[in-house]
Amino acid sequence: MCLLHPFWSCCCVLVLFSLGVQGAPGAPSATPEQVHLSYPGEPGSMTVTWTTWVPTRSEVQFGMQLSGPLPLRAVGTSSPFVDGGILHRKLYIHRVMLRRLLPGVQYVYRCGSAQGWSRRFRFKTLKNGPHWSPRLAVFGDLGAENPKALPRLRREVQQGMYDAILHVGDFAYNMDEDNARVGDKFMRLIEPVAASLPYMTCPGNHEQRYNFSNYKARFSMPGNTEGLWYSWDLGPAHIISFSTEVYFFLHYGYHLVEKQFRWLESDLQKANQNRAARPWIITMGHRPMYCSNADLDDCRWHESKVRKGLFGQLYGLEDLFYRYGVDLEIWAHEHSYERLWPIYNYQVFNGSQERPYTNPRAPVHIITGSAGCEERLTPFVIFPQPWSAIRVREYGYTRLHILNGTHVHIQQVSDDQDGKIVDDFWVVRPLTNRMMYL
Repeated sequence: MCLLHPFWSCCCVLVLFSLGVQGAPGAPSATPEQVHLSYPGEPGSMTVTWTTWVPTRSEVQFGMQLSGPLPLRAVGTSSPFVDGGILHRKLYIHRVMLRRLLPGVQYVYRCGSAQGWSRRFRFKTLKNGPHWSPRLAVFGDLGAENPKALPRLRREVQQGMYDAILHVGDFAYNMDEDNARVGDKFMRLIEPVAASLPYMTCPGNHEQRYNFSNYKARFSMPGNTEGLWYSWDLGPAHIISFSTEVYFFLHYGYHLVEKQFRWLESDLQKANQNRAARPWIITMGHRPMYCSNADLDDCRWHESKVRKGLFGQLYGLEDLFYRYGVDLEIWAHEHSYERLWPIYNYQVFNGSQERPYTNPRAPVHIITGSAGCEERLTPFVIFPQPWSAIRVREYGYTRLHILNGTHVHIQQVSDDQDGKIVDDFWVVRPLTNRMMYL
């Protein structure tokens, strides 16, 4: 019970309210949290990103020894981020790029400042050039509640099974919820994975609040479009991340649809000119062009916005990706796993009846959005379409092994079945004539 004068009682409430805005008990903390890595696209480099609740110096100490001093230093910058919620909570996002790293070497690091340091993390740098075999874990739609696949992913990452993570949209559910506290909770949950290898992302529909501000502030993707679209090279592959959301949240501007489309076209042209070095072109975007789920999502409509574009004719992606010979298209959004036969304009273009994915005559689509969130799994329609090869309504994630310039191995892991592989196939394409589907 407060015995102060009403005026001072009101001030007490305001002070308590102000402390609560920072989201942590007691004084606001300078200790780093929500640490995660990303690959900035420059060989021999890695970006470290983290959050504090007060402005501090942004420094990373790193080295190759598991214990003892960390002899190397790198400094970066921090910027305040004010969430758009009613409390206008302020976070400080720190970014430091590590350069001149040796390829394929394990480093130990910690981040922070004299006011507070993170614990030590380890990561292995990506190898340089196209002549190695990257392994990736791929998934979308992972929330702070019901993150079913996360414990298994965490174990496999710590075992060194992957070189990078592709998170194909939808984080936390939602990052802006509870004045962005749900975003904080999710970033703490994903930290053991994301602080150990490049955690590469693309935006989904659950990130759209306040003009995708939580997404753009928290992640550090390559390029100058705040992570809404970008590309990077990994071994024998060129990977393109883009935003399907520009087709749906048009109050942010029609110009974004055209701007991204023109960028995609230019990037695909350059990637095709570099096919001799990096034969595989892989795209990742949140909302799929096709699906056979029992809902009313865009992929259930014949003239999908992502597939055919605005008004069924402007800036559609299927023709663009087909024209430039995209090999593999990765999607999420539907809380299930679905593999399609090679497809273009609703027609199946298998390489052959016996080997449909050997020299396929159209792109291969994978939908992998069952990592786990509060919305649970999405059912399928009873009778699949002829272009649907396999459907799995279980929690899980996808393994992608880019073996070399001609072979890619894809597996679907079921968390419901204790890690059982429920889909396993190879995509095989020759080194020549990769741009053309014949």
